[in-house]
Amino acid sequence: MRSYHPIVLSLLVGQMISRIATSMSMPFLALYLAKHTDMSAAMIGIVAGAGALAGTFGGFIGGALSDRYSRRIIMFISLFAWSAVFVGFALTTQPALLLLLSLLNGLCRSWFEPVAQVLMADLTEPERRFKVFSMRYLMGNVGFSIGPLIGVWLGVGSGAFPFLLTGFIYLLYGIVLYFMMNAFGIKDFEGAKKEKITIGSAWHVVRSDRVLQLYIAGAIVVGIGYSQEAVTLSQHLQANFAQGVQIFGWLMTVNALTVILFQLPLSKLSEKRRPIVSIYAGNVLFALGLIGFGLSPTVPMLFVSMIVFTIGEILNYPAGNLLLDRLAPESLRGAYFGAQTFGNLGQFMGPLLGGWLLDRTTGGITFTVVAAILLCSSIFYWSGDRRFAVRGRDQAFSRAPAP
Repeated sequence: MRSYHPIVLSLLVGQMISRIATSMSMPFLALYLAKHTDMSAAMIGIVAGAGALAGTFGGFIGGALSDRYSRRIIMFISLFAWSAVFVGFALTTQPALLLLLSLLNGLCRSWFEPVAQVLMADLTEPERRFKVFSMRYLMGNVGFSIGPLIGVWLGVGSGAFPFLLTGFIYLLYGIVLYFMMNAFGIKDFEGAKKEKITIGSAWHVVRSDRVLQLYIAGAIVVGIGYSQEAVTLSQHLQANFAQGVQIFGWLMTVNALTVILFQLPLSKLSEKRRPIVSIYAGNVLFALGLIGFGLSPTVPMLFVSMIVFTIGEILNYPAGNLLLDRLAPESLRGAYFGAQTFGNLGQFMGPLLGGWLLDRTTGGITFTVVAAILLCSSIFYWSGDRRFAVRGRDQAFSRAPAP
């Protein structure tokens, strides 16, 4: 770990701390709003879901701005604005303001996280980036396994203090990161970049890159399957198992523990293979886990299914980041990583599809159908990888000296 750039290490630690801060407040937002506002259940649902929708379309803009101006500036704007957003959640009960804050929350996340990934890649040798992406994913899951427990202990449903505390943590994180970036010369590093691009030109390149479009399509389809873990699974368990809510809580704990235990050994194994192989394997395990959720007759089998599902998660997501890292032109890395947030459309569509199927069929049929849909994502990734390989051969041919 000491061999990585200090800013990379600070972003890894910051990923864990920010995940702790966010997950001790945001998972309980609906409960908090129900207790402290007069909003209807439907309006609470709109407020809670607005952030994900804003983040879907905001990531590209933040990434493109980071290419044109500065990774640092975009990161600091998003961090300090994020701090204000959480303070706002604690201070207002007006539905319109809460909706605006939720939109800004999704926007800040979609600006900060892709740009942070790009900066980490900028400061790491290409052959070590898969490990860095895997470590980042691990640290986020460590944070997410701790944060909700703190939120329960603080009593997030009965007061605004966890939101204030989250805002203070983001403010402190931004200040520490500011001084560290100045101390390690990130401003000078960014000043060495020569090419400046506009959002319009970045959009033109992204829109015309067929490989990127296929990768994003694959990510959307994966997101449809992955999102079943949080929403559809809880409904299925509540309807079919005694103490289904408690079982769901334990399954989430198993998910986090599996990531913590297996992320490093699996990333070491995966970095020896092409990232597309990890995505194929991850998709198969995702599908098997989903089918297990729907067909498992006992709680232990549900635990086994969650472990299989989580291993698929470990293999898939860091490999997807590495595919983007290899695809992105040097001057458009922020825009390409930002465009990755378009894949969140799948996580928006997935619960709608899962709920619709669950209302009309059984859990077994629902999860099996979604698993079949998820496997189709491998077709998009395969097609994109094939086009990328052809592009690489064409570029190598064009650079070859004439006989």
